[in-house]
Amino acid sequence: MSKLLESPLVAHYLAATAGRNMTKAAYVAVAAGVVLMVLLTIDPAYMALHRWVDTLLFACLVFFIFEWVVRLRQAVMTQRIAPYMLSIRGAVDGAGAVAVPLAMMFGAEPRTAWLLGVFWPLKVIPGIPGLRQLRRVLVQESGPLISVLVIFLMVLFLASVTVYYFERDVQPNTFGNIPSALWWAVATLTTTGYGDVVPVTPLGRIAAAFVMICGLGVFGLWTGILATGFAAETRRDNFLKTWDSVSKVPFFAALGPAAIADVTQMLRTMDLPPRTTIIRKGQAGDCMYFIADGEVEVDLPDKKVALGDGAFFGEMALLGNNLRSANITTTRVSKLLVLDLVDFRVLMARHPDLAETIDAEAKRRELENQ
Repeated sequence: MSKLLESPLVAHYLAATAGRNMTKAAYVAVAAGVVLMVLLTIDPAYMALHRWVDTLLFACLVFFIFEWVVRLRQAVMTQRIAPYMLSIRGAVDGAGAVAVPLAMMFGAEPRTAWLLGVFWPLKVIPGIPGLRQLRRVLVQESGPLISVLVIFLMVLFLASVTVYYFERDVQPNTFGNIPSALWWAVATLTTTGYGDVVPVTPLGRIAAAFVMICGLGVFGLWTGILATGFAAETRRDNFLKTWDSVSKVPFFAALGPAAIADVTQMLRTMDLPPRTTIIRKGQAGDCMYFIADGEVEVDLPDKKVALGDGAFFGEMALLGNNLRSANITTTRVSKLLVLDLVDFRVLMARHPDLAETIDAEAKRRELENQ
């Protein structure tokens, strides 16, 4: 094992996972493990393919053990063994590696022990940006969310007591005590309404209608809080990404932080692959573009002009003639900053120096193209 950990394979794996949470091989192993666990529970399929299923499950397990040991070694080398072991990622890696073997060692039936492979899909969670964003939203909005949870629990208890009082004599088997009424309250407040427990007295039905309306309100509040939190977090992420791109464009280098923040709120980013047509000649122009990274080619009647990092284009249609005068295509992967017509006019009004620079560049290009 020590020779394996010092092998080029381990070095390659460490390099591959340096900037990512999982390799492609790990995603394949997780997907294969999920499919195999499903087959494990289907008796005809497992009886026909049990050798293949068992062999591939063991292969997945060996891979996850190898991955866990490699990450443990990396944590030891960087003196971060405690943070890794106490992190969610470390706990999931460890559970995915040792849960099945430990279950088999303690005498669990193999088909039951393999069900502990349910920890394997959890390894995907750290690599999903949306889930990291959800965690930040839950932390930031924890106060309002907990407040709504308290309201939910209060309504749940009051509904249980109310329906118990109205229905206990009519339906003693169903509403004979408050814990029994809680099942009905949960099903009704969550608007699930399984239908197996239903009030029959007039007052009980009035209480049920009130509980259902309260359920809609509670879940509406939760939805609103999470939606607002997600929207705010997305705006922050987009602002930071756009700020980073704007700060790299020489055209905005002379602006102060306040002006860059003003510009950042107006711009939107666009990532394009090579050979993508951005502008077609003769189209109406409603925006201009700044090249944060990459290169575009302007197809003029008698020549082709390449524009690289920091350049801008599309401004001529915004300053005078609103029709595009040339075809423009990316030559390699490019990140563009897009400024719409309305925001262009606001920006020019707020920053006359930028307006003069853009106007001078437009006149220069117009003279060159004549």
